[in-house]
Amino acid sequence: MSGKSFFVDLTLCTACRGCQVACKQWKKLPAEQTRNVGSHQNPQDLSFNTIRLVRFSEARDENGKFQWLFFPEQCRHCIEPPCKYITNMYAPGAVVQDPKTGAVVMTDKAVIRKNKLESWELCPYNIPRQDKVTGQWSKCDMCLDRVEMGMLPACVQSCPTGTMNFGDREDMLKLAKERLAEVKKTKPNAYLADPEDVRVIYLCESKPENYHETLVASAEQRKTIMANRATTPKRSRRSFLTAALGQKNEA
Repeated sequence: MSGKSFFVDLTLCTACRGCQVACKQWKKLPAEQTRNVGSHQNPQDLSFNTIRLVRFSEARDENGKFQWLFFPEQCRHCIEPPCKYITNMYAPGAVVQDPKTGAVVMTDKAVIRKNKLESWELCPYNIPRQDKVTGQWSKCDMCLDRVEMGMLPACVQSCPTGTMNFGDREDMLKLAKERLAEVKKTKPNAYLADPEDVRVIYLCESKPENYHETLVASAEQRKTIMANRATTPKRSRRSFLTAALGQKNEA
């Protein structure tokens, strides 16, 4: 499989948030009004104006030892992106997949009446966010404009620790497997998160739920959505969404 991929080594992340700031700067996204809720994480969730977020989580390992885990979250750029198929049912051309890199991009056509869809209905990782005023949906686009010019994505360019890596998919998978073998020498429970399904491959040292509930937990939902679409291509939008997501949605 060709195209590009990220390799994100969470064992090296120090939560400097350089990637989060660089994303804001390159995309010219405004700051958000926030408040202290007892966590260093800021803001508290992704939004239309915050498409990359370093999540902070406190957990304990199997021996009861305290862990402070950092998770720089972004769109996973799925190999088979559910958001593309679901969103395009409402707004044709809303989501496209770049044939060269595999980047999943929400276009300016991704405008759907507000409250029509929730993020979790589009994405098993609950990533896209909607502007509540305009109805426009948005998420990370792999800094496709930079990549097409031979540059690294802004988040990767800014990372000082080696957490963020980007390149040809085969090279990133090779790097991920090599690094996993090294990490397993001291952290035997380390693993790669959904490496066959996504282009953003996380190396984790703790259980998925210790980082965030959607690190990998909703991958099965993605498979279910795609399986239903593949087997029932002529199904109506209402019946497709109802069967795939187990929810009643407006047509």
